[in-house]
Order: sequence, then structure tokens, then C-alpha cells
Amino acid sequence: MKENNENAVFIDGEEIKESDMTDQQKYLARQVQDLMNKRSKLEFELHQIVAALNAFKKDLVQTTKEVAKEVLKESKPSKEK
Repeated sequence: MKENNENAVFIDGEEIKESDMTDQQKYLARQVQDLMNKRSKLEFELHQIVAALNAFKKDLVQTTKEVAKEVLKESKPSKEK
């Protein structure tokens, strides 16, 4: 028994096989699929960018706090007599 692995799309809950589509519908289905793949890839990359951005912001804030503490230490009047 041979399995039929024909491509299909679902529109409003109805399966439409590629063999039942016009050339224009096949083209549009490929466009939709390609754009969905690109969106997924961009969302994946965006998660990476957001994580990296948050790490750099955290490091920036931490280093500015460290510098501020050093400046405050240096600007305190000494208690020498």
C-alpha cells in the first residue's frame, strides 16, 4: 500500500490538496508558507536579541553603579586631623 503524501492547505477548516489547486493558488500557498517560516525565524532571532540587549543593559547599569560608588568614595572629605 502506497501512502499519498500530497501537500495540502487548510482554509476555514477544509483541507485543499495541491492537486486541486490552480497554479495561482499553489503560488499563493507557497508565498504564505515562506512568509510564515520567515516570521518564525525572525521571532526566534528577536528572542535572542532581546536576551542579549537585556544582558548588555544590566552590565551597563552595574558598571555605572560601580563607577558612581568610586566617585562618591573619592569625593568624601577625609577625617584626618
